Amino acid sequence: MSIMSRLIYFGRCHVQELPMATFIPLAHTVSVAGVMTPDDIARAAEQGFRSVINNRPDGESPDQCPGADLEAAARGAGLGYTAIPVAQGFSMEQVTAMAGALAGEGPILAFCRSGTRSTNLWALAEASRGANPDALIAAAAAAGYDISGLAPTLASLAART
Repeated sequence: MSIMSRLIYFGRCHVQELPMATFIPLAHTVSVAGVMTPDDIARAAEQGFRSVINNRPDGESPDQCPGADLEAAARGAGLGYTAIPVAQGFSMEQVTAMAGALAGEGPILAFCRSGTRSTNLWALAEASRGANPDALIAAAAAAGYDISGLAPTLASLAART
């Protein structure tokens, strides 16, 4: 097993070799990640994150850790935990919940399967709080995520503030 992977077993998580999650910064106090395990959550706490946001619905794939196990790991590591599962598309309720979670004490780590949904929801939430859509698109691009297709929605949300 390489240094970039580990064998995990936690609660109902399956035993398997998984790569360590990469924490990708979007902003000074917000990063995103893909698949997370309890070990990754412990590492996030060690790196100074104060809260995690789970944007992955339970049961999305058979090899994922259940949200309850990830929440227990977060709470056990002294981190805040918010679940805002996103399956398809984004609702205003999810955008509002994400904006509220992002207003908490940072740094914050949001995660889903690849980081894409978390990045999209971060941008929508930030736009709903008045952030510049072009700056959000640029920040996401710098992190490796193309959210340019959200430009009209980001502009519409930002205009509401």
